Amino acid sequence: MNEIVNEHLFWRKDFHPEDDPVISLANQNEKGFRETQETTTNVLRKLCAKLKLTSMPWHSPRYLGHMNADILMSATLGYIAAMLYNPNNCAYEASTATTPMELEVGKDFARLMGFDTDIAWGHICTDGTVANMEALWYARNLSSIPFAVKKVRPKLVEGMSDWELSNMKIADILDLVDKVQDVWDEVRDSSVRGTGVNQAQLGKWIVPETKHLSWVKAVDVLGLGLDNEINIQVDKHFRMDIKILEQTIEDLAAKKIPILGVVGVIGSTEEGAIDHFDKIIALRKKFEEKGVSFYVHADAAYGGYARSIFLDEDNNFMPYNSLKVQLHKLNIINQDELDWPSQDVYNAFEAVSQADSVTIDPHKMGYVPYAAGGIAIRDKRMVDAISFFAAYIFEKGTDVPSLLGSYILEGSKAGATAAGVWAAHHVLPLNITGYGRLIGASIEGAQRLYDLVQSVEHFEINGTKMRFESLIKPDFNMVDFAFNIEGNKDLEKMNRLNLDLYNLSSYVSGPVYKDDFITSHTKLDYEDYKDAPLELVKRLGIPKEEWDKVHSLRVMRACVLTPYFMNDKVTENYWQKYVESMKGKLEELVPKFI
Repeated sequence: MNEIVNEHLFWRKDFHPEDDPVISLANQNEKGFRETQETTTNVLRKLCAKLKLTSMPWHSPRYLGHMNADILMSATLGYIAAMLYNPNNCAYEASTATTPMELEVGKDFARLMGFDTDIAWGHICTDGTVANMEALWYARNLSSIPFAVKKVRPKLVEGMSDWELSNMKIADILDLVDKVQDVWDEVRDSSVRGTGVNQAQLGKWIVPETKHLSWVKAVDVLGLGLDNEINIQVDKHFRMDIKILEQTIEDLAAKKIPILGVVGVIGSTEEGAIDHFDKIIALRKKFEEKGVSFYVHADAAYGGYARSIFLDEDNNFMPYNSLKVQLHKLNIINQDELDWPSQDVYNAFEAVSQADSVTIDPHKMGYVPYAAGGIAIRDKRMVDAISFFAAYIFEKGTDVPSLLGSYILEGSKAGATAAGVWAAHHVLPLNITGYGRLIGASIEGAQRLYDLVQSVEHFEINGTKMRFESLIKPDFNMVDFAFNIEGNKDLEKMNRLNLDLYNLSSYVSGPVYKDDFITSHTKLDYEDYKDAPLELVKRLGIPKEEWDKVHSLRVMRACVLTPYFMNDKVTENYWQKYVESMKGKLEELVPKFI
């Protein structure tokens, strides 16, 4: 860090060193200058005190809260180095160093997802919310192009009904775009962007119940309306129920209601579940034979980087059995004790390469500083459907680096983010030997934590037995669990117990040094999950009738992003400390519930 700062100081001094200092020694001796220095010092000391008092100790294995962990040194220093130069990656003239880095990272995203980097494209967003919104922006605008072409060049779609125009494949829409480049501005003005297209012609946006909140925001902001988002129930593994998805598409098609797109989640933010993305892709192929097609997006904001585990050093997606051998051989996941990935998880990650677009967040499993989201699209021709031009940022017709601001939802954004991600990718390659090793360690840690929870029959708290159960075997690196008093059949009482337990280790108020361990928590409601939580409710001793009455379950949520639990000794050491911590808190709480 010292070297980085010194380099920056020399950079400032070396630009026309013949110039006299703007701030002279006399200026520095003025009263106002000295007072400002003193005020700044005092404010920064107060700031540091506030940060130390309540900031999360995400660097410690004791932190199992939000999707956050210690960040890579390369990413941190890369971010700091670029931050000093204050580049703005919206305007190329303000980011001549970091815009090319962002475009290189975009290619990394595309390669990681299995896209052809000669035709794919990607870039960094502020976060997954913006990336998801951008994906829906692509889907919405592209789906309206056939109707716009019908207005401007009707012969190109002659004989096609509105239903057929609503169900054109994305590749066919892009081929259509190639044929109208001479009147492209007129076509776009006749699309949903300009004179508009009837919403009924665009159709429904389908997401699983485990969707991130960003999808609700996206359909609202982009004017599609909340009524046009359909939520699909999850199965007992908290993955989108494919049978219900298929039936939903069948029902919509029978009513001649188009499907704008389907989202599969690769790592849900509450359970870490991996949807059957391969089956979503298979469904699209099946329905395309019936004349029904739709956009497919992979929301891999959380789990996207984990695809590196499946790639060899030549970026080939490894066969299932070969992968298992390599994970064991490289000591990434001990297959003698842990069975990961399952065939379902493997198939889902493999099929991501068939998505039209993918959200991926470097600030989650990329272990880089906030704010760093990202998106990759299969075909860079898609950007024409959303691009804008502003003369002060770029000139129309110039090279891509100058056009970055035209192809994104955001305006000004930190080039330091691109530098941080770029540095991380150059230190840790996006394959099994790089990020795969790091993320594999976190997955093994989560699998170990799950097994340890499952190994506990009960806790004894001053003569009272406590049940302790996990929600599901994790697809990824998140473990949800809950406690109940043996014999208690009151679900609301159990929920209060788990909420109070969470509050005793809550990180919403400081100082955090009093907390032995920090976990998150979440609420699984019937409105979102239907009966998926029922199995855990029963294992905790609560009857179905009680679930039918309350329809809500509170669970503790442990995001195991730390890579340090893969060591048996370390895991056992922290597990014993965690058990002792929970027992201490339960000793305080249980008497209130008996």
